[in-house]
Amino acid sequence: MSNQNKEAGIGFFERYLTVWVILCMAAGVLIGVYIPVIPELLSKFEYANVSIPVAILIWLMIYPMMLKVDFNSIKQVGSNPKGLIITWITNWIIKPFTMYGIAAFFFYIVFKGIIPSDVAKEYLAGAVLLGAAPCTAMVFVWSHLTKGNPAYTLVQVATNDLIILIAFVPIVAFLLGMSDIAIPWVTLFLSVVLFVVIPLTAGWLSRTIITKQKGLSYFEETYIPKFSNITIIGLLLTLIIIFSFQGQTIVDNPLNILLIAIPLIIQTFFIFFFSYIWSRLWNLPHNVAAPAGMIGASNFFELAVAVAISLFGLKSGAALATVVGVLVEVPVMLTLVKIANNTKSWFEIKR
Repeated sequence: MSNQNKEAGIGFFERYLTVWVILCMAAGVLIGVYIPVIPELLSKFEYANVSIPVAILIWLMIYPMMLKVDFNSIKQVGSNPKGLIITWITNWIIKPFTMYGIAAFFFYIVFKGIIPSDVAKEYLAGAVLLGAAPCTAMVFVWSHLTKGNPAYTLVQVATNDLIILIAFVPIVAFLLGMSDIAIPWVTLFLSVVLFVVIPLTAGWLSRTIITKQKGLSYFEETYIPKFSNITIIGLLLTLIIIFSFQGQTIVDNPLNILLIAIPLIIQTFFIFFFSYIWSRLWNLPHNVAAPAGMIGASNFFELAVAVAISLFGLKSGAALATVVGVLVEVPVMLTLVKIANNTKSWFEIKR
């Protein structure tokens, strides 16, 4: 592997995430079709519609990400308000609604003769969950690959995590309500507590306690790297479980994976260019514009998967749609990284 890849800050597991996702999808489908006793056994371990094994795996995914969030960075909010305004408006006012519109257009109109209406409704719910959850982890990688401003990226992530606590539930509830999908409010709030509040609090406590005891350098250079592969392993094991429940459905409808991917990819490109071009029009530097585009384009798919499973179940089309989001995330985002790096000259403003 070239030195360029080593310097890029994207690890072996992350670099080939799409490959691992496909392999785990295949493994899950095979288990679901040929060893159905496994998903049947796992389905018995639930509490309040939340799968306990999957909840544990999702905590393993999310906790390491929350360790990277330094809320002291929020003090820097006023230093570059334009970039943050773009991020907040794109992520919370534009993105959830364009995701809903694009996904509804494809699932209800373009693919009407292919996808049954009840299944289309579940796919739309999964897309809504993805659209309402902006990236809080992999954006560090995308920002690094585009030579983004790391301090600015940190402020983005910290403020987004706080906004998720307030905005995620009402936005999801509103959009699901527009789709005539019954809103299990208790489960929705429980999901946010389980998969945002608890890991976010755990990450903050870990950062505070360990930094006081052993120093910031130990925390960032020794403690956080210990979890570098745990997030991906947790994700992959979760996918195997999800696809074991979806196995027969996928065998019967293999085309649906591609059909789900199409609106998700279109949405990703649209949101990136919306933020990126807006940043150019506002004369922001490239190292702010690139992360602004990346954080809106990518999704907090771990949260989306968790909430889809909690709200609709492991066997649901919503869970499947969020997993397809995982499948397309890495190749699409790497494409956008290349676009951002090749258009850096757009931001060389001549005074």
